[in-house]
Amino acid sequence: MELKTFMEGIKAKNPNEPEFHQAVEEVAMTLIPFINEHPEYEKAKILERIAEPERVVMFRVSWVDDNGEVQINRGYRIQMNSAIGPYKGGLRLHPSVNLGVLKFLAFEQVFKNSLTTLPMGGAKGGSDFNPAGRSDGEIMRFCQAFMTELYRHIGPNLDVPAGDIGTGAREIGYMFGQYKKIRNEFTGVLTGKGLTFGGSLIRTEATGYGLLYFVNEMLKEKGDSFEGKTVVISGSGNVALYATEKAQEYGAKVVTLSDSNGYIYDPNGIDLAVAKQIKEVERGRIKEYADRVPGSVYTEGCRNIWSVKCDIALPCATQNEINGEEAELLVKNGVKYVAEGANMPSTPEAIDVYLKNGVYYGPGKAANAGGVATSGLEMCQNSMRYNWTREEVDEKLQRIMKDIYANAYEASKKAGQEGNLMVGANIAGFIKVADAMIAQGV
Repeated sequence: MELKTFMEGIKAKNPNEPEFHQAVEEVAMTLIPFINEHPEYEKAKILERIAEPERVVMFRVSWVDDNGEVQINRGYRIQMNSAIGPYKGGLRLHPSVNLGVLKFLAFEQVFKNSLTTLPMGGAKGGSDFNPAGRSDGEIMRFCQAFMTELYRHIGPNLDVPAGDIGTGAREIGYMFGQYKKIRNEFTGVLTGKGLTFGGSLIRTEATGYGLLYFVNEMLKEKGDSFEGKTVVISGSGNVALYATEKAQEYGAKVVTLSDSNGYIYDPNGIDLAVAKQIKEVERGRIKEYADRVPGSVYTEGCRNIWSVKCDIALPCATQNEINGEEAELLVKNGVKYVAEGANMPSTPEAIDVYLKNGVYYGPGKAANAGGVATSGLEMCQNSMRYNWTREEVDEKLQRIMKDIYANAYEASKKAGQEGNLMVGANIAGFIKVADAMIAQGV
């Protein structure tokens, strides 16, 4: 199998989907040499099958806004692979949502879920609906209309969606209520639910905490620690806020947060209470932080965040937020570790820069798997009709993240590229899914 021929086939079958092409190529370039050494995977065309969704659902979402005007959005669910368990993956509500973006996210989710060691397949879904600036009533009516179509394609043993960008506890609550009403059953069909109706402790914090648990393993591998380190974090949603919280607990100084308009720089270290008040309580913009915290500075435009000097960079916003030039700037300013809290935030050129300059790189499918891992733990609790304590969930999350790191590192070693966690994560995630697919036949 050759990478060029394989990618030509992917691009021909999936035109105008650059994010999906990028995600598949990043995985294929590391997996094809491995597959060529294992003819059973090539013969069964496992990679070609993994790159083709098992099912793509696309539907109209009609709802009425507060002015009585009919609004029309488009809804999606990409059920990518169910070889190792029910489909699992978030629902993204954002204007940038389209088929190619969701296919890239679903493809990544297959490997990420496999790495968690929990029995979950990969999926992703959402809508081009923008919740920003909408009233609670409008969001409720949209979520109800969205679930009125989606409900027929999901279920606790079929597909268990979760939150993602734009889909928090409020949106999950509205969707769950509509599912329960339509199906006349109370079941663990969504994760990220409120604690009073089947949610799990630490779910909100899980991706950010898990990212830091993963980075802690990276640091230990190098005989290093967080103590005294300067950390640059992008984003200001759950992942960024709780990565900041855990980094501060570990003794690091986080100096930045951002949103789609710009970023704040606080040389004294982010005041997390202020950031949480703005983002979680007031649902405001990050620039308001600079008005409230003396000595902090707001800069319009979020890409310049990577010019801030740091030891550790944690991109936690969105895909392709670091390009090759920005990666060069990070290296020039002394970055030693990069780990991804977002999905595919580094372009291929940026990843090349990390690897060529000895930056220890933690790819998103491994580093940010804590969120879906805790979603899996929520599914377990729902099945048992039981709730674990905060300490129990946190202990399980830490163990999962340590196992993900260990498995990725061991796979990189076996592939002859010790310490290349991108290669290791891709191979480790692939093997479990591939073996299940072979066992289940064509």
